[in-house]
Amino acid sequence: MIKVVLIGSGNVAQHLIQVLLQAKNVDLVQAFARNPSHLSHLLPDDKITSDYQKFTEADLYIISVSDNAIAEVAAQLPFENRLVVHTSGSSELSVLNDKNRKGVFYPLQTFTKGKEIDFAPIPICLEAENEADYQLLGKLGNCISQKVVRINSEQRKSLHVAAVFVCNFVNHLYEIGNEICEENNVPFEVLHPLIQETAHKITELSPREAQTGPALRNDTKTIEKHLDFLENPEDKNLYLLLTQSIQHVKKL
Repeated sequence: MIKVVLIGSGNVAQHLIQVLLQAKNVDLVQAFARNPSHLSHLLPDDKITSDYQKFTEADLYIISVSDNAIAEVAAQLPFENRLVVHTSGSSELSVLNDKNRKGVFYPLQTFTKGKEIDFAPIPICLEAENEADYQLLGKLGNCISQKVVRINSEQRKSLHVAAVFVCNFVNHLYEIGNEICEENNVPFEVLHPLIQETAHKITELSPREAQTGPALRNDTKTIEKHLDFLENPEDKNLYLLLTQSIQHVKKL
């Protein structure tokens, strides 16, 4: 059994707690939260602590907090020479304190509280200072996912930037599309099949091969109509910026 202590109570932390509780060969022995009530719906009180001096001994300590807090939390851990990892996509291995062995356990997915998620297809991106620790992280990763990959800090940073483009920015565009629908009394659900097909296509084609639309066709009349239709200056500017970006890529 791999004994794990989870440090944190946010979106990623709560999803990890749930999957680790269900995983075979994993014993989630403790969770740390500054406010234990944030985890009381997931764990009994005797498995939650808010006291740095009351950490249970474990094979692995997973810090799952905001990027800005990782270094502070790692520095306050009251032990040495144990394996401590973070779950951040954009933070280097070096952000962890030198008094403990360092690693990264990064599940590449978007997490929202209350939204159940299947960990099996989620890539678990791993990094460690030595091979023995990497093997332990690999065993844990394989307990919850079917895809475990070795990714260094620079590669993970590039993945995280790419993820912001394909997830966070795309979701923001969904929000703009939803607002346009609401303002014109059109149900956003009408766009769901289009959204699903767009996402499905890039599992079979490259994004460049999958690109369609008036910008790619240089359909200037349609583009002008769309720009005239948009009343919000920010939406208008964003439409024009994305149109120009698509046309620039087409020329490459």
